Amino acid sequence: MCPMCTPRLVLLQAFFLMVPESVQPQPFSSPSGVVSTPSHLGPSTLGGTFQPPSESTETPGSLPGISTVGPTAVIPSAPDNKTVDLLPVLPICVCDLTPGTCDINCCCDKDCYLLHPRTVFSFCLPGSVRSSSWMCVDHSLIFRSNSPFPTRVFMDSNRIRQFCVRVNNSKLHYFQKLQKVDTTNFQALAAEFGGKSFITTFQTQSPPPFYRAGDPILTYFPEWSVVSLLRQPAGVGAGGLCTENNPAGFLESKTTTCTRFFKNLTSSCILDPALDAASYYNFTVLKVPTGMTDLQNMKVPVTLLSQAGSPLLAGNTCQNVVSQVMYEIETNGTLGIQRVFVSFGQTNLTVKPDASLQQHFIIHFRAFERSTATSLLSPRSGNPGYIVGKPLLVLTGDVSHSMTLLQSQGDGTCSAKRHKVQFGVNAISGCKLSLKKADCSHLQQEIDQALHGRPRPEHVAIFGNADPAQRGQWTRILSRNCNVLAMNCTSCCFIPVSLEIQVLWAYIGLQSNPQAHVPGARFLYQCQSVQDSQLLTEVSLTTLVTFVDITQKPEPPRGQPRIDWKLPYDFFFPFKVVFSRGVGSQKGSVFPILTLCLLLLEVLNLDTN
Repeated sequence: MCPMCTPRLVLLQAFFLMVPESVQPQPFSSPSGVVSTPSHLGPSTLGGTFQPPSESTETPGSLPGISTVGPTAVIPSAPDNKTVDLLPVLPICVCDLTPGTCDINCCCDKDCYLLHPRTVFSFCLPGSVRSSSWMCVDHSLIFRSNSPFPTRVFMDSNRIRQFCVRVNNSKLHYFQKLQKVDTTNFQALAAEFGGKSFITTFQTQSPPPFYRAGDPILTYFPEWSVVSLLRQPAGVGAGGLCTENNPAGFLESKTTTCTRFFKNLTSSCILDPALDAASYYNFTVLKVPTGMTDLQNMKVPVTLLSQAGSPLLAGNTCQNVVSQVMYEIETNGTLGIQRVFVSFGQTNLTVKPDASLQQHFIIHFRAFERSTATSLLSPRSGNPGYIVGKPLLVLTGDVSHSMTLLQSQGDGTCSAKRHKVQFGVNAISGCKLSLKKADCSHLQQEIDQALHGRPRPEHVAIFGNADPAQRGQWTRILSRNCNVLAMNCTSCCFIPVSLEIQVLWAYIGLQSNPQAHVPGARFLYQCQSVQDSQLLTEVSLTTLVTFVDITQKPEPPRGQPRIDWKLPYDFFFPFKVVFSRGVGSQKGSVFPILTLCLLLLEVLNLDTN
């Protein structure tokens, strides 16, 4: 052996270390930015296949730029029978919720039978894959690797290849090995982990001194001496069935709607408390939660705003059934609830198999005011001009309220609940009204009440902040009833079947801040003639609201402003501008310069001739 052979071998190995990366064999790059481990890196573990190392590790003693940040690319497994899944099944699969069925995006579900879940699922649910810790260095620094852990070559965001080793850290799996409990170790485990109860000791807390927003409202039933909660039934499920387990939240004004079904309305008419108005006010409300210690001074009675009859079964009809419950609750800050008012809407139900009833529950909170004049003020619809979408304010006597339209129930009959007319929003609604046997005047009164609501509007607010005490801020609604058509017919009975509400509005004020106001409104009826002997049992009604813009915009100025040309008196002004201001001013001085040049040429031609 030549004595120079060993140095030559050393030089040859150093040569491979110093070869630029551009001249080395380039590995195959996958579409996801993952680069397969090249052959000269020793054992390849692509797809999880581990080959025993054939050579010893040869890495530099000091590797600059070592990074523990995990690679951003996802490693696809090789389509081989020898392939092992990179996402092995966990001992406990927390997202396997359906036995015998593959749970979507649960990468550890054995029922999915997927070797590579990431190729099927868009993502893996938290806890369904093992956490991995990668140690990465620049790929050019590694010559050969015989690491017992899986290795990969990744392409980072800067298109620089990184050689990474996945460290098998059992602490990152977040799972512990379950202990088997049997008769031999039960006593030892019970002494270590056992206790009197698995439930934590309940710590009684004193109730807060006052209601907070969202807190349930306490009620007291004197008949049974029971403290309960104020309920607001709500609909659940696809059919909107009524559930009573929905407490009303303090200062949370809202409306809920639900449906009740009756298998035997004959017995439910009198026995079901949900149909009886008395069950909605036969209790008192506590001012504050701490009122249980002093019930006598903290009880607030529920005041009826309108009388409501008890359910009554008359023949084939269940009368006086509650269809709407409306609570008005006045509060006074931390002093709690001061007054509670309730009003009802009632209807009649026909006894038939599988009868149903749609109920509406409204709870409205308002600030307690001792002054009667200020308590009559309703919420504004603008200040001062109307805001599109806010209720159209009307006045009946001295009471301000919102104009409403008909609203139908699920079966098409007229509901006690009505739609509010929103300013600037055209709307149409209709329903079928069941009529009682009466003469012409009572028939007209019943239909008129259904079309307009109760009470009937008399004036409309000109602005959105109109004060009921100031009559100059309201304008009378023009209307003409159907009796005018029956002047020449004594035996005719004209009833209204359609009501159109026409509202005229316009913008006034500055164009930069126009204010919408309503200068006028009127009711237009469509009437139908019926004979006095004709017995009507049902009539179809329609209400329509139309907003007409009558804004008169000012005319634009007739004459456009003219440009005031200010020409210089200096003959050499264009030349001065060009040489003093540079290129920026040369563009604006081209025309004067050309004019002067033409004049000079003309003078020269004259001199030459």
